[in-house]
Amino acid sequence: MATLVELDGVSKRFGATLAIDALSAVVKGGEVTGIVGPDGAGKTTLLRLIDGLLRADAGKITVCGRNAATEAAAIHTVAGYMPQRFGLYEDLTVHENLTLYADLRGVVAAERARAFTRLLGFTKLEPFQKRLAGQLSGGMKQKLGLACTLIRKPELLLLDEPGVGVDPISRRELWAMVYELVDQGIGIVWSTSYLDEAERCGNVIVLNEGKLLYQGTPGALTSRAAGRSFLVTEAGEGRRKLLSHAMTLPEIADGVIQGRGIRLVVAEGEAAPTAASLGVAEEVSVWPVAPRFEDAFVALLGAKATHQSALAGVRHAGERDAIVVAANALTKRYGSFTAADHISFAIKRGEIFGLLGPNGAGKSTTFKMMCGLLRPTSGTTSVAGIDLYRAGSAGRARIGYMAQKFSLYGDLSVRQNLAFFAGVYGLKGERRAAAIARMIATFALTPYLEADSGSLPLGFKQRLALACAIMHEPDVLFLDEPTSGVDPLTRREFWAHINATVERGVTVMVTTHFMDEAEYCDRVALVYRGRVIAEGSPDDLKASVATGETQEPTLEDAFIALVDADESRLAS
Repeated sequence: MATLVELDGVSKRFGATLAIDALSAVVKGGEVTGIVGPDGAGKTTLLRLIDGLLRADAGKITVCGRNAATEAAAIHTVAGYMPQRFGLYEDLTVHENLTLYADLRGVVAAERARAFTRLLGFTKLEPFQKRLAGQLSGGMKQKLGLACTLIRKPELLLLDEPGVGVDPISRRELWAMVYELVDQGIGIVWSTSYLDEAERCGNVIVLNEGKLLYQGTPGALTSRAAGRSFLVTEAGEGRRKLLSHAMTLPEIADGVIQGRGIRLVVAEGEAAPTAASLGVAEEVSVWPVAPRFEDAFVALLGAKATHQSALAGVRHAGERDAIVVAANALTKRYGSFTAADHISFAIKRGEIFGLLGPNGAGKSTTFKMMCGLLRPTSGTTSVAGIDLYRAGSAGRARIGYMAQKFSLYGDLSVRQNLAFFAGVYGLKGERRAAAIARMIATFALTPYLEADSGSLPLGFKQRLALACAIMHEPDVLFLDEPTSGVDPLTRREFWAHINATVERGVTVMVTTHFMDEAEYCDRVALVYRGRVIAEGSPDDLKASVATGETQEPTLEDAFIALVDADESRLAS
C-alpha cells in the first residue's frame, strides 16, 4: 500500500497550547486509519494540518507527494475533508448542496450528471433530493456531507468524527460506504473518540495532548490488555456502589457498568479481582473476559477515571418501587404523519430508563413530550405524580433537563449561567448561594468561572450543563444524548455523577446512540417507526437475539437485529 501521508516531527501551537507535539506518523492508502484520542488530544488540528488548512510550526507534512507548507492548493485537489460539524447549508436542499459543491470543485456538464447519479445512489439520498438539509436526520446529514466531499473522487478522504450523533444502523451504513471507497483504493482517515469505531480501522494513531502514544493495528494494542479484563456478575442493584468502591482500589485501572454486572480492568501485573478483594459477598462471581480496545486505550492513557462523586448522599424519601414517570398511549401526529404511536412505559424511583432508536424513529419526540417540551396529540404522561401540561412551572420545578446540544448561554460566563438557572428554578438567598457553591465544587468549575461558557472545552460544557440541570435537586432527570462526542474518560466521570444521583433515589430518563452508555440503564425501550418494539434490561435485549453463531451479542448487535426483525415483519 502506497504512503499517502507522511508526518515528520510535526508541531503546531496555539498561543501557549501545544496542540501537536513533534508528531511522526504515516497514513497508507487502501485502508482506514483511525485517529483516536480524548477531547483536546489534537485530532481535528491534525486533520486540518494534513488538508493544508493549517500550517505546521515545525516539521514536514507530505500528502500524496505534495508538501503541505508550499502546495496546499494542490492538496485540495487530491484530498477531501469532511468537518466534524455539519458544514453544509441547512436552508438548501440536498440537490442544491450538491450543486454548490460541484460548482466549487469545477465539476460541470456530463461529469456533474454522472457524479450526481453515482453519489445519490451510493448514499441512497436520491429520493430526498428536494428535502432541505436542515430537515435530514443525523445519519442522512452525514451521508450528504460525505457525498459533497466526494463530488470529485479524492485519493485521500479525511473524516472528522463522522459517527457523532449517529445511530448504530446509520453508522453501520456509513462504515459500509467507507469500506466500499477503500476497495476503490481511496485512503481514509477517520477521527473518533468512539472506541468501537477504532476497532474497525486497519491502523490507529492514538494521541493525547498532541503526543503520539501508539501507531499500529487495533488488535496489537488490544492484546496489551490480555488477562486483565474481568466481568463481575450477580452484583444486582448494588453494582453502582460496587463500581464506585472498586475504582478506589489501587489494583483496579478501569471499570464500567455492563448490563447487570460491571467490567473491571486490573493494573498491569496485578492479580485477578475476587469477591474478597472487592469487599463484597461471596455470591458475586468474577469471570475473565476477552479484552476490548477500550480497555487497552484507557490503560495506555495512564489516567484513572474517578467514580467518586460529591453528589452521593442521603437517599431521597419515597418507596423504591414507586412509579415516578409514566407514559400512557402517548401519541404525536403532524398532519398525516405519526411521529409517536401509542407509546406506554413506567419508570420506578431510582431507575435509569433509556430510550434507544434510529434517527427519526420517534424517540426524541417521545422524550420531549415526557419532559413537557412538546404537547401530545393524545395520551397522558405524568412525572413525579404531576401532569406537566396542567401543573406548569410548579411541575417543571420537580425535573431537571439536559439538552442534546449545548443549550446554555454561550455569551454568559460559567458563573452567570449558574446564577441564571438558579433563579429559573426558584432558588433564593442562602439556598441559592449554597447550590451554586456545591455545583462549582462538584464539577471542578473554579478555573472557568469567568470564562464564556461557549468557549469551554466540550467536557466542561457537559459538566456545566449537568450542574445547571441538577442544582435544584430534582426528583427526575431527563438527559438527551448527554455525552455525544465526548471521550471515554469524560463519559466515565459523567456517569459517576449520574450513578450517585440514582443511588439517592433520583429517577433518570436518557436517550443515547452510544450503546456502551446504554449499558448503564436498568431498562431500555427500543423505539422504531414511532412504536416501542422491545423493552427490557440491556442483558434481556442481548439474550433475545442470541443465536448459535452469535452467542454473546453486544447491545449494538441487539439494536440492529431487533430493528431488522421489525422491518421484516412489517414487510411480510
